[in-house]
Amino acid sequence: MIFGSISYLNLLPFQIFFKKSISNSQIKQIVQYKKSVPSKINQEFKRQKIDAAFISSIKSHKRECTNLGIVSFKEVYSVFAKEGKYKRDIESDTSNALAKILNIDGSVIIGDKALKLYLDGNNAQLRDLSLEWYNRYKLPFVFARLCYNRHGSKIKKLADKFAKKRTKIPQYYLKKAAKSKNISPSELKWYLENIYYNIGYKEKKSLKLFLKLSKQKSR
Repeated sequence: MIFGSISYLNLLPFQIFFKKSISNSQIKQIVQYKKSVPSKINQEFKRQKIDAAFISSIKSHKRECTNLGIVSFKEVYSVFAKEGKYKRDIESDTSNALAKILNIDGSVIIGDKALKLYLDGNNAQLRDLSLEWYNRYKLPFVFARLCYNRHGSKIKKLADKFAKKRTKIPQYYLKKAAKSKNISPSELKWYLENIYYNIGYKEKKSLKLFLKLSKQKSR
């Protein structure tokens, strides 16, 4: 099984959970864990080169998906439009579409580089797109969903297990991940507190609205 994962800090809790879940199982020997930026994961998932992955919400329409995703309520601190002329982020699909839906100009910046920009204090010209979505629609925003091409029963079982269990991040992993992005462990821990993963009623309502508006905008 080839499992694709977005290579950003926002999925650290699931990545740790996933590794622990397969560590003592027979499937450990046949699982390949592939990490990349959202746009590339989307492409490989579409081409059936990946069995399951967190794919961008905008690419999840009519796909087989679980009720697990990357969700924020109000600020997310890692998806911004920087003041200026509109420019898409080549790593993103959903965030580029979100900026267009919200009619926000500026350079779209996502992921760990966006978080680092904010933490470094370069936030005067940054508009948090998740907050802008909330201000307009009073809903959380779903950036990605865990979907699958194959091994659906295994993936749904993992998703359900993760949803019911709060994953504690060991200090070793927290420090290692923070160091790799040149931020402090406390900053990483704070950032992850602004993200959650369960897609319930309000999240589905938000996702449906986003996909509808995106389709209208692309006409």
